[in-house]
Amino acid sequence: MVLTYSFIYSTIFSLQAQDYQVSLLTCDPGEEIYTTFGHSAIRVKDTISGVDLVYNYGTFDFGAPYFLFNFTRRTLDYMLSVSTYDRFLFEYNYFQRNVREQILDLNPEQTAKMVQFLEINRLPENKFYRYDFFYDNCATRVRDVLETVLGNQLDWNEPSEPERKTFRNLIDEYVYPLPWADFGIDLALGAVIDVNATEREKQFLPDYMEAAFARAQIVGDGPTRPLVKEQFDVLTFEPQPSSLNFFQPFVLWWVLAIFFIAITFIGFKKKRLFKGFDIAYFGILGILGIVITLLWFFTFHSQTKWNWNILWAFPGHLVLAIAMLKQTWKPWVKKYLLVMLISTNLALVFWVLGFQSFHPSIVPLLLISLLRSNYLYYNQEKFAIRG
Repeated sequence: MVLTYSFIYSTIFSLQAQDYQVSLLTCDPGEEIYTTFGHSAIRVKDTISGVDLVYNYGTFDFGAPYFLFNFTRRTLDYMLSVSTYDRFLFEYNYFQRNVREQILDLNPEQTAKMVQFLEINRLPENKFYRYDFFYDNCATRVRDVLETVLGNQLDWNEPSEPERKTFRNLIDEYVYPLPWADFGIDLALGAVIDVNATEREKQFLPDYMEAAFARAQIVGDGPTRPLVKEQFDVLTFEPQPSSLNFFQPFVLWWVLAIFFIAITFIGFKKKRLFKGFDIAYFGILGILGIVITLLWFFTFHSQTKWNWNILWAFPGHLVLAIAMLKQTWKPWVKKYLLVMLISTNLALVFWVLGFQSFHPSIVPLLLISLLRSNYLYYNQEKFAIRG
């Protein structure tokens, strides 16, 4: 029954496609982490009846069972949803996020194919897809729809000398104003994102998709023409002033590093280890290492593989912290401290040689690991009695 309706709908629509206008909507980033990179959607407007719909590939069900678990493992499905244009804009107007529109210069046949594709794609058995931040998201789905509809008639007209940017560079452009999100993302994502993205791969970001649409051309159905025949601002708001915030990783980690330098100096003078601070610090690094390990080996995220942050935030550090709780340390503890010293230095080598770009805020953390593993390695036998 549903397929019959879709067939009838598409047949009628193909006869009236000249009455429809198809647009790309590009929305600026918001303040929530899942809105940090902006959004793309397709608008289809009936210029005769006034029916105005937005096809949105960026929706998901917050109430789905095991939502957070599935989101973390990349087993959460996103879906294509449809709303009215007014309802779509209401949210962006409420949160004061800019929205821009690009009207596509499609002929009636291309318009009919576009909406037929969207209508079939919105069916319950077709609307879900397995989300991938870089390769299958709300922006790339829009691109894929257009490529399916236009085929060889779509020329992206890519620049001959594109600006070289890695996937991490592209992410940093958006998360820079959010220092904690920036730090967390760099901690979670591995070396696989430190490669240059092609112009097509850059389109996972809505702003880059918008720029690609502006360059693109339609060929083969008459004179070559731009894909976009008109573009304009739909919602425009004044940018929010940014405030100086000292509660961010770079500042806090350097304060922490200075603290550890101070207690190391005092400890050496007083022949004390002050190992309680090390137990807490190594324990936290161990927990971070467990998270990195889980993201690397036990999720379906391709971007969290080969994450060399594990060299300085290793799960074994948690075992070390537990072992240090005892008054007398077993012989392997001293050997592990040496391994820790080497692996932390190795992380620096990997960074310098370009195997992976680490977040700059980890510099004071690496300094603490080098300082304390070295101090404990050479002094734990001499100062152990006094703690």
